[in-house]
Amino acid sequence: MILAKVLGTVVSTRKDESVVGHKLLLLGNVDAKGSPTGATIVAMDAVGAGPGEMVLYATGSSARQTKVTDKRPCDAVVMAIVDSWEIGGQEIYKKGRDD
Repeated sequence: MILAKVLGTVVSTRKDESVVGHKLLLLGNVDAKGSPTGATIVAMDAVGAGPGEMVLYATGSSARQTKVTDKRPCDAVVMAIVDSWEIGGQEIYKKGRDD
C-alpha cells in the first residue's frame, strides 16, 4: 500500500466499457510525514474518496482485488481513506485537522 493525497479527479469521456461509471482520482504520493514526493498516479476509486483526503492505494495485480476493480483493466486502486497516522507515538496526520 502507498500513502497519497487526492489531488483531484480525472475525467475521460471515451474509455473501455468495463470502467464506465467508475471514478478516477489523481493522487500525489506523500512521505511518512505527509510531504509530497512529486510522484503522481491515476487510480480507480473503490471507497468514495475526494479531493484533499489522504488515502492508501495499491498497484499491480493487488489493484484488481476489490469488488469495484475485479476483472477490470486497473493498475491502481484507492482502497482506504486514512483517518490518522502516527510515528513513534507522535501523531503526524489526523483527518479534518490537516486536510
